[in-house]
Amino acid sequence: MTAAYWVLAGPLALFYLYAGGLKTARSRERLRPMMAWVDSTPMPVVRAIGAAEVLGAVGLVLPPATGIAPAAALPAAVGFVLLQLAATGVHLRGGDRRIALNLTLLATAAAAVTLAAAVWR
Repeated sequence: MTAAYWVLAGPLALFYLYAGGLKTARSRERLRPMMAWVDSTPMPVVRAIGAAEVLGAVGLVLPPATGIAPAAALPAAVGFVLLQLAATGVHLRGGDRRIALNLTLLATAAAAVTLAAAVWR
């Protein structure tokens, strides 16, 4: 089960590290082509979401990799489930029906929750 966790958590963490890094560093104009929702969201909120994504990515990987509080991976994965539930709602409320990526990330994070709970109780 540990190997399955890493197969899911590794790419999930890389995705959120990249996406969160973009949200924390890029201007609204540079984010707009990828994320239309930034027009209706204050930039401090966009930056906070980006920071949460980066911290969550670190939480998925660092504790289990170091063996220091590996159970901390569980709340990080739960956080990504909650984030994707909210993101899906934002997209749907904005009339954007392209939520396949959100649903994929949601399913992957939910699987990471299950595996983290099974491996690091």
